[in-house]
Amino acid sequence: MLEHSKAFSGFSVDDIAAARTFYADTLGLRVTEAEGRLTLHLAGDRDTIVYPNSAHVPAAFTILNFPVPDVDAAVDALTARGVVFTVNDYTDERGVQRTYGPPIAWFTDPAGNILSVIQTGG
Repeated sequence: MLEHSKAFSGFSVDDIAAARTFYADTLGLRVTEAEGRLTLHLAGDRDTIVYPNSAHVPAAFTILNFPVPDVDAAVDALTARGVVFTVNDYTDERGVQRTYGPPIAWFTDPAGNILSVIQTGG
């Protein structure tokens, strides 16, 4: 029944204005706003909806992954824009996990949602 539906994903935030600033200005994404919610226009026509929720609780898992050809270059560029990467027992001092699978670095948006940059083969 839904095999031809062009599904999209979405997630909540507690402050739409802060989210718009972060996704547009800090991450450099094209963002539009309508009816009180944001649309993140991601590469590959993968629009994602960001909606306000006064009872927002950040997910305990990564909600959005950004494939990049060089995770270290992405970490450097985002750090220069004010992004703070998560450093823990599984990452190096820059926040990059290099032990399991491809190199990946996690960070959060202003609402606490977990995002990542993940190195891909091309």
